[in-house]
Amino acid sequence: MSITLNFFGKTALITGASQGIGAQIARRLHEAGCRVLLNHPGLENTATDANRLADELNALRPDSAYEWSGNVGDCQAVQEMMAKIQTQFGGLDILVNNAAILRDKTVAKMTPAEWRQVMEVNLDGVFYCCKYGLEIMPDGGTIVSMSSISAILGSFGQANYAAAKAGVASLTKVLARECARRNIRVNAIAPGVIETAMTATIPEPVRDEFLKNVPLGRMGDPQEIANGVLFLCSPLATYVTGQILEINGGWRG
Repeated sequence: MSITLNFFGKTALITGASQGIGAQIARRLHEAGCRVLLNHPGLENTATDANRLADELNALRPDSAYEWSGNVGDCQAVQEMMAKIQTQFGGLDILVNNAAILRDKTVAKMTPAEWRQVMEVNLDGVFYCCKYGLEIMPDGGTIVSMSSISAILGSFGQANYAAAKAGVASLTKVLARECARRNIRVNAIAPGVIETAMTATIPEPVRDEFLKNVPLGRMGDPQEIANGVLFLCSPLATYVTGQILEINGGWRG
């Protein structure tokens, strides 16, 4: 028996969609029929990467993917982004809060600026996108945000990142209650160590130590996180809200 998920007619905004997990989420939602808006901060190569991904997806289905510049850590930028989405597409059916940055250091060495930078993108940005995204989301929409295994384990050197991602998990549970009256489901995913350009910079001995903690014995693939997002946004998950789905190969610390 096969199950077909049809998202045609739905508009999805994926933040941090220019590469890695965000790009795979965009591909997966697009494959299921979504119009995808590929948010990026417009820094370094993100605009180039987002344009390349939009071209890739539009080659498969014309006028179905758009790169969308906007710093999610800037409240006014998010408000303007959502207003433009409302004007151009009539609203937003799916919001995926994926944008995140790292500024890893021990608390003793971490500067207040490094703490604040991570909070602004990884937690404040989720709040802004949810707050203003809900204003243009019809009843029955879905929100999926990225938490992290770091929020569960308290990873060494990630006080800012872990605290922000723990905040995302708590925000998810609150929003699930507040949005239930509109039948808007709000969930989060807590990925383990996923094979991306970011994790590729981890020294081999450290990677080996990570894998000792993973019962499945390997790092995750971005596609496996994207599959989790697809499930949470689909009719298969109509009674799932306020949950933090751990996709980590069994790693529990």
